[in-house]
Amino acid sequence: MNNNALVGSEVRLVPLSTDHAEALFPAASDPEVWRWMPRPRPESVTQMRAMLSQMIADPARRCFAVQCCDDGTVIGSTSLYDLDLDESRAEVGATWFDRSCWGGPYNAESKLLLFGHAFDDLRLARLALRTDNLNVRSQHALARLGLVYEGTLRSHMRRQDGTRRDSLYYSLLADEWPTVRNKLRTRIAAKRTA
Repeated sequence: MNNNALVGSEVRLVPLSTDHAEALFPAASDPEVWRWMPRPRPESVTQMRAMLSQMIADPARRCFAVQCCDDGTVIGSTSLYDLDLDESRAEVGATWFDRSCWGGPYNAESKLLLFGHAFDDLRLARLALRTDNLNVRSQHALARLGLVYEGTLRSHMRRQDGTRRDSLYYSLLADEWPTVRNKLRTRIAAKRTA
């Protein structure tokens, strides 16, 4: 795991640790924040710590806590997972933010930093992101950024309520990254002035 923080103007991504459990638990406790997550919502700080420990222990993950640059408040988490350096690919996920941060520049800048790490530092050729077929908000956001819809894995996984979810896959390739980077920068600037 890279021990260096990824620093932007609004947020920094710092290597995730179990010490972040208490700060991340309030957002993870919000059913609306956790609505589209495929894993059970933690019901205590202890469960949160156990979930973070499991994520961090996975050698195919790079997990980050998202902190505000101005005061260091932890507002969310994001990860690269299924990281395969030999095949030069990874997926982006386990991303959630405190609801008070929705609509601001935080998610866009965390994507800018994480994608930059993947393409510029790790030299990956491909990133994939997947979302629930019912999560229209996420689908629109990914399409607006210029990610390419690749297809749907039908009945791919179980939702928290026991129903089966179809997963829509989107991807971003290294040669598409400069265009998406510019879109993210424009979006962040617009959200800062809004």
